[in-house]
Amino acid sequence: MNKKQREILERNIQLCRDRHIILPTYEQMRNPELIPEKIVSELKGHGLWDLFSLNLFRLTWKNEPVSFGGGFGGVNYIEIPPELSGVKARIVILIGKYFPTGAHKVGATFGPLVEKIVSGRFDPTHQKALWPSTGNYCRGGAYDSYLLGCKSIAVLPEEMSQERFNWLHKVGAEVIATPGCESNVKEIYDKVKELEETRGDEIVTLNQFSEFGNPLWHYAVTGPAMKEVFDDIKTKDSRFAALFLTQGSAGTLGSADFLRKKFPDIKVCAGEAVQCPTLLQNGYGGHRIEGIGDKHVPWVHNIRNMDMVAGIDDEDTIRLMRLFNEKEGKEYLKSKGLDKEFVDKLELFGISSIANLLGSIKMAKYYELNSDDIIFTVATDSMEMYESRLKEENEKRGKYSTMQAGMDFDSSLLAQSIDYMTEMNYYEKKRMHNLKYFTWVEQQGKTVDELNAQWYDKSYWDNHFGKAEEWDEKIKEFNERTAVIKEYL
Repeated sequence: MNKKQREILERNIQLCRDRHIILPTYEQMRNPELIPEKIVSELKGHGLWDLFSLNLFRLTWKNEPVSFGGGFGGVNYIEIPPELSGVKARIVILIGKYFPTGAHKVGATFGPLVEKIVSGRFDPTHQKALWPSTGNYCRGGAYDSYLLGCKSIAVLPEEMSQERFNWLHKVGAEVIATPGCESNVKEIYDKVKELEETRGDEIVTLNQFSEFGNPLWHYAVTGPAMKEVFDDIKTKDSRFAALFLTQGSAGTLGSADFLRKKFPDIKVCAGEAVQCPTLLQNGYGGHRIEGIGDKHVPWVHNIRNMDMVAGIDDEDTIRLMRLFNEKEGKEYLKSKGLDKEFVDKLELFGISSIANLLGSIKMAKYYELNSDDIIFTVATDSMEMYESRLKEENEKRGKYSTMQAGMDFDSSLLAQSIDYMTEMNYYEKKRMHNLKYFTWVEQQGKTVDELNAQWYDKSYWDNHFGKAEEWDEKIKEFNERTAVIKEYL
């Protein structure tokens, strides 16, 4: 740490002392039973989304599933009945709605921001945190920034749902909309470069596609949460067979590196929209699966740890969004024998969550998995951010009907096939990894040496993902210096 960073660190300590801010550790986010009881007690007087600094301790999969005053319990998840999935394999989906902001991305933004605060590489008293995103990442970043006394800038595509923009303005973020839709990531990068050139030291960019604090959070928190659920629900013959996650920023795929160490035979599949087949076909395009990004390979994606890529048709995700949320769709599902309580929980799946469900079904069919096999995925967010999309679909296609529900159930759910799937050999993986060159070396200033290290150096990924304990020590030291934690011990 140089002199300037030490000076910034001192200012950050004073800022957190003045604002009464305590930073949680990765260990506490993984195991909230380690959170001091006085903090747990104080949280009972606050809502899950409140702009309250101790809500940083709610960056966990284990929040009580209530909007106000909840404590902590087990991991929030849903198991999909075979009557809905149409496959024998057990599909388990971790639920992101019960994070502050209603999406797990609020956890993934913690790592990049806090790492810079405790190492003196970001000065909230003079700088703004710049969050380039296709939606939930900049929402999570703006939320964490507010709780940590930082000003923020959110950069996201103009065609994202209106709910996202409304919420960002509510928390006081500076909001910049870029041209295009979910897959127009380069336009976001171009705007970031412009801001870095014109506003200089006023901003610090926290790019989810290149910040290792993003997948590190999932390696340290999401992966262990999945293992914990598996250990709770497994039978004598159960296998942790597969993990399906849409690529997006590749943050959640960081959990795959943890799980590979625990379950070496696991199959890991990265999903993307058929309409933008970047990994599958070096392709391009636009799509409607909000929350997964496209047209490049994130710098933080460990392609060597993948086994498969699957394309998801965005038309299927939109049709199932209506099936799961319209009254006629819910009634149809109940008529097929699905439990009312389960059907009512389908609103916990946002659009990318539905894509994760479909990808899990495709994996089950491809590998011919049976009832002893368990597939894990996540529901990144819920329908809370997509009500405007339902309204748009009704305006475009007309009122939803029971007949349409039956068609969507059969064609978009039960008829999922193994089309648009590639099981990756060594050279398929290398081809996909090499796509990083065009974005990161040619455009974003990364080096060929590091690109090669990602592929050839077996210690590269372990070194990045093995830093949670190191950051925990720095967080504890930071908290001790602010001295706020002493009030709760």
